[in-house]
Amino acid sequence: MATVTLTTDFGISDPFVGIMKGVLASRAPAARVIDVTHAIPPQDVLAGALVLRHAAPFFPPGTIHVAVVDPGVGTARRALCVETTRALFVGPDNGVLTLAAEAAEVRRIVHVTDERFFLSPRSTTFHGRDVFAPVAAALATGTPAPALGPAATGMRRVSVPAVTKEGSGLRAEVIYVDGFGNLVTNVSHDMLPSGPVAIRLGSAYIRGIAPSYATVAPGQPLAVVNSWGLLEIAVREGSARTALGGGVGALVIVEPAAP
Repeated sequence: MATVTLTTDFGISDPFVGIMKGVLASRAPAARVIDVTHAIPPQDVLAGALVLRHAAPFFPPGTIHVAVVDPGVGTARRALCVETTRALFVGPDNGVLTLAAEAAEVRRIVHVTDERFFLSPRSTTFHGRDVFAPVAAALATGTPAPALGPAATGMRRVSVPAVTKEGSGLRAEVIYVDGFGNLVTNVSHDMLPSGPVAIRLGSAYIRGIAPSYATVAPGQPLAVVNSWGLLEIAVREGSARTALGGGVGALVIVEPAAP
């Protein structure tokens, strides 16, 4: 049984996700379809790429991951199928696939052009339905990736903003905000200075890395290393985005703290 995952910015108030699942049910009825999320912020390609990177490793080898965060739908941007050592990734060539499909693991990149695998007529506004879902169904029913179109030599990539050294500390930023309002930064666990640290976000000053959200009192801010291995700023039983006024791009300073 093939597994197909869906990651989109479509939300759930409109019928778009259900329609994609209808295409999959029609063309690959035996496939198992799993929603990763449909709450990627609209047109936020980096957020989609981050979510896909951190979700894909937990699925079985050979999983077909469909990611549709596609502000360029209907333009000349390419549709891609990327085959790696563990999975297949299907989506637009705008960087949304590239954090999950790391260059060292890529076996082939296919520019998906064979219209036998598309729905017809093809809309210029809904390639999730007309291109990406039917292509995923073809893969799920045994079509090899090279049959979808010609080989491509590369693809557009997105990158996570770099963390920079600032004295004995780090200058970082918020790169993702989850549904709880937690502020995820680009600081990985292995970047953190040894010894006690303090984290600054705007006027907020947080001392130390907490082992869990429940370490502080309700309503208080804290910093944790989250399940993605990244430094996260949170408010217990609240929203750091609301309480601290932070969002994607907000400056975060990590510095040694006095013992």
